[in-house]
Amino acid sequence: MNISTIISKWANLDPERPALVDVPSNRRISFGALEGRIRRLTNALAAAGLAKGDRVGVLSKNSIEYFEIYYACARGGFIAQPMNWRLADAEIARIVEDGEPSVFVSEREFRETRDAVRGQLSLDISYLEYGEGSDGSYEALLESGADEDPARNVGGDDPVLILYTGGTTGLSKGALHTHHSLYMGMLNQTVAERIVPGDVYMLTGQMFHIPVALAMNYMAHGCPVVLMNFEAKAALEIIQAERVSAFLGITTMLNWMMAVEDFDSYDLSSLRNIQYGGGPMPASVVKAALDKFPCTLIQGYGQTEGMTMTFLSQEDHHEAVNGNHAERLNSCGREGFVTRVRVVDEAGHDVPKDGSTPGEIIVQSEANMVGYWRKPELTAATLRDGWMWTGDVAVWDAEGYVFIVDRAKDMIISGGENIYSTQVEAAIHKHPGVLECAVIGVPDDEWGEAVKAVVVMKPGETATEQEIIDIAREHLASYQKPRSVDFVESLPKAPTGKILKRDLRDPYWQTQEKKV
Repeated sequence: MNISTIISKWANLDPERPALVDVPSNRRISFGALEGRIRRLTNALAAAGLAKGDRVGVLSKNSIEYFEIYYACARGGFIAQPMNWRLADAEIARIVEDGEPSVFVSEREFRETRDAVRGQLSLDISYLEYGEGSDGSYEALLESGADEDPARNVGGDDPVLILYTGGTTGLSKGALHTHHSLYMGMLNQTVAERIVPGDVYMLTGQMFHIPVALAMNYMAHGCPVVLMNFEAKAALEIIQAERVSAFLGITTMLNWMMAVEDFDSYDLSSLRNIQYGGGPMPASVVKAALDKFPCTLIQGYGQTEGMTMTFLSQEDHHEAVNGNHAERLNSCGREGFVTRVRVVDEAGHDVPKDGSTPGEIIVQSEANMVGYWRKPELTAATLRDGWMWTGDVAVWDAEGYVFIVDRAKDMIISGGENIYSTQVEAAIHKHPGVLECAVIGVPDDEWGEAVKAVVVMKPGETATEQEIIDIAREHLASYQKPRSVDFVESLPKAPTGKILKRDLRDPYWQTQEKKV
């Protein structure tokens, strides 16, 4: 199976059927028209010299062109390499060097970023641009392509997508997915979301993240996908205008939407189901969302490496808010339709299902990545004997409900974005007066987790909270900076000298549990 047959199938069945609604550019495209553009782009890229396995870098916000690139890569056997436009130029450049794309496609909005990145590269890359005010190079290339089926033998275990995440060092690493792994992840979502033919899906996240596969899944069912760049009031307006029935929302998004002053004036009756995830969701927010949105909720726990792996079902939510197993609102649910999930000790043995013995979550699934791009040792450490070791610590109960109790590698998830503490700490250490620092995630009703820095200054040196935040902002994307800073005399440490971040985090999370 080739991912791009999602489009050719519906182009043949119903070519005038709406495929994408691009709200920011006020454009719409049918499955038939989209199929034609994908064919031409695929052929044009091949004519430009791209061979099977070559990468195509993308730097853009959500757009019709972004989907064209994804599907053209799938059709032609190329590998899409999307990039997080929120990252600093140096990190984007490092990711480009890692993937070595033959072509780099960017939206006009990111011309300055592209040029700054280009100046740091040693690669020979062709650059294309699209969007209002662009140089027209993307469209010119697409129009040069033949409007015929490329008829390339691509699919199944062929790689199609590199999605960059973070690792134990805090540096980005590329999770490599095939046509098959994406399809299996989509199957998991189909069962959990209970997709129906009349659905209209709103893509609220950015397409450099794995949720783009959720949008592709709705297209596979012939359902239109509405594109936006999230803003709370706009989301409510879009749901009302486009009769949206489903979307994925993180804690921040749902909170912002519910906080819109005239929330109750919007017609949200088209909503059927909302999936939430991307980080901790306080039970109070879950209950508020069930009360204010006229639809069911499900929770999904996943990773870039394995897509969504567990689900807290619609029925679980209904029972929990009605007093039956209320604690399950703190769970990320049970294994999905195509996944097997276990919680194990260091030797790989299941820990007791007692709700209190911690272990690492491991996952067996055909939706798992095939490995990390050009990182064989890290791949071997993560994929072992058919199981993917997630690095997330959890407990599970007798019924198999999984409760995450810690994020291994000290990763923070704030507003659905992965933030790596080592990167933030490195930025803070650029302040000449800082002796030591530890960055942790603390509960936040709006963001799920907020970044807090705990700093020890050098003897005789001082700094203000704002100075620490500013030094981090100078070297990081805005969302990665600390939201608060504590100054302390010393940091808790193990006998080995390792900073005990759990000792710093626990008081905040214990207070949060008492609130629930």
